[in-house]
Formats: sequence, structure tokens, C-alpha cells
Amino acid sequence: MSRARRRRELVIERLTELRSLPMGRGPEPAFRERLREDLVSGRLLLEAPDEQESTPRHARPAVRRPRRPLLSQLATLGLAGAMMISAFATYRAVPGDTLYPLKRAAESTLVHLSTDDAERGERELASAETRAKEVASLLGSSTDSPLVSETLKDMEDSTRSGISRLTRTQPRSSKIKKFAQKQRDVVEPMLEQLNEAQKGQAAGYLDYIEGLVAPG
Repeated sequence: MSRARRRRELVIERLTELRSLPMGRGPEPAFRERLREDLVSGRLLLEAPDEQESTPRHARPAVRRPRRPLLSQLATLGLAGAMMISAFATYRAVPGDTLYPLKRAAESTLVHLSTDDAERGERELASAETRAKEVASLLGSSTDSPLVSETLKDMEDSTRSGISRLTRTQPRSSKIKKFAQKQRDVVEPMLEQLNEAQKGQAAGYLDYIEGLVAPG
């Protein structure tokens, strides 16, 4: 495995860990320590691929490559650190926040970087869980906000897409039933806080996932 590919996988792994954290909480100390070690060691620095990487080592000319200037190394390290610090602020964003589009773009990138339909489906379901948490957060501030309806729709779209992918690749996966049970427990308590139109959206969603929970 190339070094550049391994670094990209480490960045994706850290972002995935970050997205799994509950909203409203900061990263756990263990995560911060792993990230600090990765940054200090340079494992998260996304350098350009070596032009000679595809050439067999024995066939490369014996040319001594100059060391990268220290300032360049520090700049790259600083950029990687800034990206991860920005991620800390972004993962807690909710609809309407300035950083929210960046959060959605990061989620979309993780989905499209998935290696197969099963993994992509799981990440889409993770996005649906995040949308449910965002709806709960929005209801704490304004029940009449159009953002609630938009987020409910995004939640259902991600759910249907994720379920469709998983049922094609893993039709008997226990992850589907667990997801549906978890979403039901999050969405049902919201009903009393929704207006009539939003209740219709949420009720339709609950009917859909109820069919996933029922034994097949």
C-alpha cells in the first residue's frame, strides 16, 4: 500500500470517528491524543503522490533527493492541523449554521469514498441518524422553522438510499433492524413538538422504518 493512500485512509478514519461522536460534546481525550500523535508523526500529511512510486525501486536512478525545507514541512503540518481543528467545529454544526454546508460536504465525500455499496449504505444510514439529531436540536429553538421540514426530508432520503443499498448487498443484515429501532426511539419523542405538516412527514417516516423492524 502506498504511503499517500495510507495517509488518505487515516484522514478518513479520523473523520469517521469524529462524525460518530454525539452532538453537543467535544472529542474524547483518547481521540485528541491519537490525532495529536498522527499530526506530530506526519502520518496525516496528504502529500502529492511520488512521481516515481509506480516505478520499481530497483529501476529508479540512484539520485539523492534533497530534503524538503523545514518551513515547507511545518506549513504542511500546520495545514493538516488547521483542517482537523476546523472539523472539530464543523461536526457540531446544525442546519442554518455557517459551517453546516461544510459538514454536509464532508459527509458526502465520505459516502463517495466508500469502496462498495454496503459501506456506502452504512454511511448513508449514519447520515440519517445525524439528521435526526439535528432535528431534535432545531426543535429546541424553533418548531416553525422551515429547516425542520428540510432536515426531516434529508433524513428520509438518506434512510431510503442507505436501506436500498444494504438490502441489495446484505438483505439479511442485522444492521438494518438496529438502525430502524434506534431511529424510531429518536423520532417518536419529537412528534409532540412538530407542527401538523411536520408530523405528517415524521409519521410517514416512522411507518416506513416500522416495516424494517418487523420480522420478515
